[in-house]
Amino acid sequence: MSSLCILMGTLSLFSFADELPNAEHGLQYTVPAATWDEAFPLGNGVLGALVWGEGAPLYVSLDRTDLWDLRPVPEYYSEDYSYVKMRQWERERRYDELKALYDEPYHRPAPTKIPAGRIEITFPQQVSFSEGRLQVTSGVSEITLDGGVVIRVWIHAEEAVGIIEIEGAPGASLLLKAPDFAGSEDNNVSKGFVMGELSSLGYPPPERRMEGNSSTFRQQGYEDFSFAAALCRRDTATGTVAAWSIASSYEGSDPEAIARERAEGALERVETLRVSHEHWWRGFWEKGRIQVPDPAIEKQWYLDMYKFGAAARRAAPPITLQGPWTADDGKLPPWKGDYHHDLNTQLSYWPCYSGNRLEEGLGFLDWLWENRRNAEDWTHRFFGMPGLNVPMTSDLELKQIGGWRQYTHSATTGAWLAHHFYLHWLFSRDRRFLEERAYPWLEAVAIFLEAVTNERDTGGKRTLPLSSSPEINDNNPEAWFPSITNYDNALIRWTFEKTAELALELNKPEDTKRWRNALEEMPPLALDSSGALLVAEGHPLKASHRHFSHAMAIHPLGLVDISNGVDDERTIRATLEDLKRLGTDWWTGYSFSWLASIAARAGDGATAEKALKTFAEAFVLRNGFHCNGDQSGKGHSEFTYRPFTLEGNFAFAAGLNEMLLQSHTGTIRVFPAIPESWKEVSFAALRAVGAFLVSATMKDGCVTTVVIESETGAIPVVKCPWTGQEGPLDGDTMQRAMTIQREGNRWTLTMKADTVTL
Repeated sequence: MSSLCILMGTLSLFSFADELPNAEHGLQYTVPAATWDEAFPLGNGVLGALVWGEGAPLYVSLDRTDLWDLRPVPEYYSEDYSYVKMRQWERERRYDELKALYDEPYHRPAPTKIPAGRIEITFPQQVSFSEGRLQVTSGVSEITLDGGVVIRVWIHAEEAVGIIEIEGAPGASLLLKAPDFAGSEDNNVSKGFVMGELSSLGYPPPERRMEGNSSTFRQQGYEDFSFAAALCRRDTATGTVAAWSIASSYEGSDPEAIARERAEGALERVETLRVSHEHWWRGFWEKGRIQVPDPAIEKQWYLDMYKFGAAARRAAPPITLQGPWTADDGKLPPWKGDYHHDLNTQLSYWPCYSGNRLEEGLGFLDWLWENRRNAEDWTHRFFGMPGLNVPMTSDLELKQIGGWRQYTHSATTGAWLAHHFYLHWLFSRDRRFLEERAYPWLEAVAIFLEAVTNERDTGGKRTLPLSSSPEINDNNPEAWFPSITNYDNALIRWTFEKTAELALELNKPEDTKRWRNALEEMPPLALDSSGALLVAEGHPLKASHRHFSHAMAIHPLGLVDISNGVDDERTIRATLEDLKRLGTDWWTGYSFSWLASIAARAGDGATAEKALKTFAEAFVLRNGFHCNGDQSGKGHSEFTYRPFTLEGNFAFAAGLNEMLLQSHTGTIRVFPAIPESWKEVSFAALRAVGAFLVSATMKDGCVTTVVIESETGAIPVVKCPWTGQEGPLDGDTMQRAMTIQREGNRWTLTMKADTVTL
């Protein structure tokens, strides 16, 4: 630490972060949300809802995460569709044919995520908006209208039902509306992120039914897929209670009956559901909390972790670009609401590890594992090689849906996804997961990368014949670089290194040797004269760019780390200075979130804080949704558009976690990258590598206590926050450095009396 600390006597174990989130961490509106993307978001990983409008009417936009149009892309089953043919056409500069085969199919309406409709609430009397609140502590939206009318909306944390409670307004009307799918095909379909009309999908009108106090619709989708929504109500003396549900044909042949049964059942047990709903959210927040002196950063962290809790479940599809909040504007969602694996899905799950939400994060890994056969089929069919790779843009079944060919057909997408399997093992120490999921995924990816890099460069090293760096040079011919990029090289090197590491852990000596040999055959990362990471050999990052793909080796992969010595420290600082020098003109919101983690790895708390502050003040809408472009008018970026995607939100939360706790080297370090101005900081139950839960408090600029719990019984290795010494807590060095109290697998660390630290 850089400030002088002198502590004497007994220290309090009180931590500000012991408290659960409060009202200030939620949303408070005095002006109603006039658009769906500024709404109050609710969700449970399967169902999502957005509550918005001024009350005449009030809208509840509906979503369900498995609602997809999964029509295939015929070009990707044609004779010309192969890695060999792609390389040939690139050599022959047949760019129009390449774009027609690989890029243009993405501009069709489908495959795509689709919305589920909305509920419109109107009142017999004239009403106007008074205030609105979103309680992140319990996932409840509350709208107050003049005259004492209150509308509460919530989605049960675990069951596929939503509840609407209206007080002070008997006779309210609740209208269940299907999305506007009907109509003739619209040829003005997607261009960039601007998507076409829902009617371009060409679905028939929905089948609607009303029976007593319930209404339903069933919507036929592509081929045999369909979904249905049901809304049931019960009037009271002072208002209305209603329940809704959405079911898809994945659940059974009659989704309408399934949805109606769930909604009717929920209406009969609202109070029971309320108790279990609130219990789930309390448990979610007990998994990890933070307190920092910047109110904007602290609030954004809670909003983002709330959104993660609303979007991620193990038994649900993983988080798409918009998660359970598909656009409700009559159009297809931005970028089809799909799975982008060149950044978006990966960043979305960063906070589940240090943020101690491993169970929610398993929804992503389960989905990858369950759909790996489709990815393997694509790997063998397109590349003609063994092992496993993953399409960069994919649908609900992990099938290729196209786009810019340099990234949608990248050879290293499966490797970045492998990083998440590895992280889950590191943070959980789940041996069964290691044996049955982590190692098999890494090994399959390593087998593919060994095959695809079998050609050699002029120095005799393995190389990748077609190598890119998302999203440098967009989809121009120059997006393929003449030599392997640092993005691809870092991911390949990481895969070989970690597959060897896991093979050694599992006592597989021949596999360990194989992957270590493959690693030795890879070229080194490309650096400039200052030590900064290049895009590729001879190709520096020439201008401001949103995607820090060239810096993957620093974060998240950690191949280049300060702990490795002065050379790596020089590379990290030079790369960070390059990003600062080139400026933020062409950054999006997620760039600032990601920068916070890179700066935190460099120990640069001031830069990390500034990046998070800029994100929270300029790149989110008022409900906290990351909207890509700068909404502040202060010129942080030339991008000023507002398509909503979630990865920037979740990378923000992970970036703050990285400032508060680091353990990627195997050593637990508390407050490793906080700015000098932060004197009152605390966190509770964040997770460290090795399956340790860590809590720490700083008061008046001095660390007062650190509490570490081991889930496995292993002894933690710690950097003493007072002396800077490192070692296991059962060693003599640590015993001399600080006061250590152990109760079972829980250690409480405090400064020794009369200790002076700098």
